[in-house]
Amino acid sequence: MSESETELNIDTGAALSGELAEATANTLAAIGVRIRELRQGRGLTLQELADVSGVSTSMLSLVERGRASPSIGSLIVIASALGVAMSDLLVNGTEGEEKIVVRASEARTVETAQHVVRRLMREDRSRGVSVAVNEYAPHTGSTEHPITHDGFEYGFVLQGELTVEVDGTKHVLRQGDLIAYSSRRKHKIWNHGKTKVRTLWFNLGRE
Repeated sequence: MSESETELNIDTGAALSGELAEATANTLAAIGVRIRELRQGRGLTLQELADVSGVSTSMLSLVERGRASPSIGSLIVIASALGVAMSDLLVNGTEGEEKIVVRASEARTVETAQHVVRRLMREDRSRGVSVAVNEYAPHTGSTEHPITHDGFEYGFVLQGELTVEVDGTKHVLRQGDLIAYSSRRKHKIWNHGKTKVRTLWFNLGRE
């Protein structure tokens, strides 16, 4: 084998190694975003998910941020704690980006632990963005106590009156109002009224 052929093979191997590393990083990021979306959709804190799954809060935080590679066993118990199959955590992250239009009938619907109905209209995992229409029945909300997590949120009220508490300050939003805040600030969303509230909510995985 000539010297030039040796250099070519080394360069090719390095390129493949780089591509593999990038693909692995993208996959881990997509899994992390998926776990965070499911956890938040069910109104669970990291600590609550840790208590149910047996995976430490520090590990869950690293996994959600794509900074750690969870074992198959960890994925199984995390998926079980979230009420989904492990395969649901491994969905192709580019699938949503290729679909330009999402019909109302195609939206995935989940009910959180606090009985909020969340219709996920769009989830771009590679960008860390999810868009959902949330329905709050009277006297229901995100969590009983204020929580914090990574990311940023935009909420727009489509119908009804919603109270959003951020860092201890309660903001009463009515139809047409919008609120935006860092998810790292302690927040709680609640419908104190007697009628259903509908919102359009944007969750960003990072600020």
